[in-house]
Amino acid sequence: MPSPKKVKKLNRAQAEAIFERFHQIEPEPKGELDYINAYTLLVAVVLSAQATDAGVNKATKRLFELAPSPAAMVALGVEQITELVKTIGLYRGKAKNVFALSQILLDQHGGEVPDNREALEALPGVGRKTANVVLNIWFKQPTIAVDTHLFRVGNRTGLAPGKTPLAVELALQKQIPERFMLHAHHWLILHGRYICKARKPECWRCPISEWCLFEPKMPLPRAA
Repeated sequence: MPSPKKVKKLNRAQAEAIFERFHQIEPEPKGELDYINAYTLLVAVVLSAQATDAGVNKATKRLFELAPSPAAMVALGVEQITELVKTIGLYRGKAKNVFALSQILLDQHGGEVPDNREALEALPGVGRKTANVVLNIWFKQPTIAVDTHLFRVGNRTGLAPGKTPLAVELALQKQIPERFMLHAHHWLILHGRYICKARKPECWRCPISEWCLFEPKMPLPRAA
């Protein structure tokens, strides 16, 4: 990720106002990956690295019909998994990781997805971001998964400036009121995906623009 421009940091009251606004707009935000259970969620998140959720959902529809469990995935084998996910970027390596992590879940965890970060991060293809997504969505833990969208929003707005994803994650943990922690991850990612876009942020329709430190704000595009 590129080093962010240095910006001022919002204070705690401003941060609270931002999350209060997010909550008013969408009290129960949801992720956009399709999954059936904890295992398929884990697989979907592993496959989503450097890929769109829509693209992953298209590929996993058939994959999860055939293999909704670690045992079924291992039975498919690497070759068939690879064929099913070949429309996703970096699919060969991801297919190998999905097979390997499925085998480890069978061998070491009774076929169940562990509910702790250390065990999750020990699985092939699972880093801190992936572990945080699974812990947040399935196990309802107040974790924050910093992807490119969240990294951009944290820096651009002044909500949680940081030079690395971990720095942004730790800064957000200090900024976000406890009552908003569970859903903060989704609010920020969806905001970055649909409004605070990388090249052309849509500031004219941003619900938190009054607190955002990004300047100059992008105006409403002229009609063609």
